[in-house]
Amino acid sequence: MENPLSHPVFRQISELSARRGECAYVVGGYVRDWYLHRPSTDIDVVVVGDGVAFAEELGAQLHAKVAVYKTFGTAMLRTKGVEVEFVGARKESYSENSRNPQVEPGTLEDDQKRRDFTINALAWSLAEEDFGRLLDPFGGMDDIYDGIIRTPCDPDVTFSDDPLRMMRAVRFASQLGFEVWDETFEAIRRNRHRIAIISKERIATELNKIILSPVPSHGFLLLDMTGLLELIFPELHRLKGIDRRGKHAHKDNFLHTLKVLDNVAMHSEDLWLRWAALLHDIAKPQTKGYDPHVGWTFHSHEMVGSKMVPSIFREMKLPMGDPMKFVQKMVFLHLRPIILSEDQVTDSAVRRLLFEAGDDVEKLMTLCEADITSGNDAKVKRYMANFELVRRKMKDLEERDRVRNFQPPITGQIIMDTYGIPPCNTIGEIKEVIKNAILDGDIPNDYAAAFALMEQLAAERGLKKV
Repeated sequence: MENPLSHPVFRQISELSARRGECAYVVGGYVRDWYLHRPSTDIDVVVVGDGVAFAEELGAQLHAKVAVYKTFGTAMLRTKGVEVEFVGARKESYSENSRNPQVEPGTLEDDQKRRDFTINALAWSLAEEDFGRLLDPFGGMDDIYDGIIRTPCDPDVTFSDDPLRMMRAVRFASQLGFEVWDETFEAIRRNRHRIAIISKERIATELNKIILSPVPSHGFLLLDMTGLLELIFPELHRLKGIDRRGKHAHKDNFLHTLKVLDNVAMHSEDLWLRWAALLHDIAKPQTKGYDPHVGWTFHSHEMVGSKMVPSIFREMKLPMGDPMKFVQKMVFLHLRPIILSEDQVTDSAVRRLLFEAGDDVEKLMTLCEADITSGNDAKVKRYMANFELVRRKMKDLEERDRVRNFQPPITGQIIMDTYGIPPCNTIGEIKEVIKNAILDGDIPNDYAAAFALMEQLAAERGLKKV
């Protein structure tokens, strides 16, 4: 395995450290990730002294621009493909109602104690006399080998001081496939209410990292077991549970959702498609009904769910532009290919799917295939075979009719100019009939056919050409 300190910047830091008489150490994620065989180009360096001045002197030596963040007491420079952030060793203390610490200079040991988890408290010395020596005061290496997330100090203090660390514990466990140490887990449960002082933006950042982890269900199950899920994402928490009446019971929609999310994660790293998987059944609690003849129903949950997406994104401080609109569209359409796969796959229905999904149709199909979580292998095979038929139909119709993202050849302006009429409902009616005629395959998707139909519709409405 390549030496993790082979990059020339480490020797340059070491030489500057000797000249300035200030010890410097590589700490945190870069060290952790090397032992986890996860390549990283983000390097954190702790200087026992003035970290900002150290960075500025190194930047001048390397002719590299140094960005200083006075609020955080850090400085960052980029050199030869790596990004190095410098900070002075410090110790921290917190007040009850804020996660912003009171900071004062400290030793390396002080700095390691303030780290969130043992695996993030690892350090390599950059001193000339012991260059590359591992400093592991809290057993972080053992925890890497054992797959454990554990705090270096009293977990109640760790999480009460900075409650975001509870989310980070779950996030690291989800990203790495680790388990949360029992004492650490119980401390999260005891301190979960403290998450209320954390901004929605910071929570969303951690949540997105959980969603992007290899098996995101691991993280969401931990959020649920620790009691955090109900506090940060009540809509998802309400999917939990099974109702039974007589012989009728429905599946646990929370566990089903996590399975769909994992299925999507196996095929796509698209964050917003994964969000669509997480929210595809979000309205089932609101739409749940019971019919003695068929059992539990969730009529129109796709429509109600799509209407919930904007408020969820707004509450969680997620982007309200294209990402939200994409998720909303996926939630609204997620049943459409399944319905097609159950019924006869007509050209008209496939054209409408292509028209409504547009360029996102492949992502929609990925979501719909992920939504088949039945334990009945024969049923799954039947659905997948029908989905393949839908895909073939889409390909054939798209090549022939070009309906994906199409705009009907006849515009409102053409109708107004042809018949000398102002904007009115009649124009919308004519355009809608032409659009549906193309989608239903009654006329081809071309100008001549659409114009002829326009003339027929206009005559029926008593319009005269000018």
